[in-house]
Amino acid sequence: GMTGAVELAAVPGGRNNRAFVLSAGRDKAFLKAYFRHPDDPRDRLRSETALLAHAESLGIATVTRVLAKDVGAGLALFAFVEGRRLAPDEVGAEHVAAAANLYLALNSRPADLPNASEACFSLAQHTECVERRVGRLARAAEQGLMRTDAASFVTSGLVPAWNSLKADILAHVSGLPGGMEAALPRELRRVSPSDFGFHNALLMPEGGLVFLDFEYAGMDDPAKLVCDFFCQPEIPVGREHLPWFLERIAEASPGDADLRARALLLLPAYGIKWCCIMLNDFLPLGASRRDFAEGGAAEGRRDRQLALAKRSLVLYTK
Repeated sequence: GMTGAVELAAVPGGRNNRAFVLSAGRDKAFLKAYFRHPDDPRDRLRSETALLAHAESLGIATVTRVLAKDVGAGLALFAFVEGRRLAPDEVGAEHVAAAANLYLALNSRPADLPNASEACFSLAQHTECVERRVGRLARAAEQGLMRTDAASFVTSGLVPAWNSLKADILAHVSGLPGGMEAALPRELRRVSPSDFGFHNALLMPEGGLVFLDFEYAGMDDPAKLVCDFFCQPEIPVGREHLPWFLERIAEASPGDADLRARALLLLPAYGIKWCCIMLNDFLPLGASRRDFAEGGAAEGRRDRQLALAKRSLVLYTK
């Protein structure tokens, strides 16, 4: 339905994919080119468009809309959202409520979606997920594959912090039925936007938020969504909102008696996971993904990520 000469303008700031504003006459759309790599089998396009199709079937208006997709080319075209990102100091109770409302709406009826990226359905799987990320960084540090300052932080800061937290989880798991290996029943798994937070949202001129970027979405443990929501570092959510948010998320899981305890137990572990994510740029695959999205690696970007990981580790483990 768009007519006239087509123009593409690159949108800076993406970390995984390339993004463009597509203009034709007075119309605009948002074009995303998804990252693909032999060592990363995740189908980001499928996950995102499946979640948005589910949202559209429910009449949810606080997410973007898919206009077209080309699976072979790894491209998707979305409705253009006119808005701006929140500043970190702007995040308030009304924004946290908007996020909770979206989650509850997505789970207002059952969905036939694939599992989310790195979906975890037992405490063992949660800890193994973090263990894999820490292990990748530790091996790269030991093999001299990353900068000396980053390697030193991994071996002297990140690894000991994770080992301590892992021991703490094992010490406290006796209070939860089934221990580490008990799997969350299918009927208690929920639709998760994944990578959920205000770094993936726009504030519209008339007010209200529109949420974006669902390339990791799917079925998951709601405790993981809570942990990721409060650990993502780009536009942080104050911990004072945690009790209220956790209660709202629990409304979609009335039969999950252990959800609150599970989320609070795992929260520091997911802080470690996010420190690992911040250091992805020091790993070959992570650097390739950033280079694809941003058009080239930058030492300045790595400096910022390392500094952020150091600050975050102190916050997550105190």
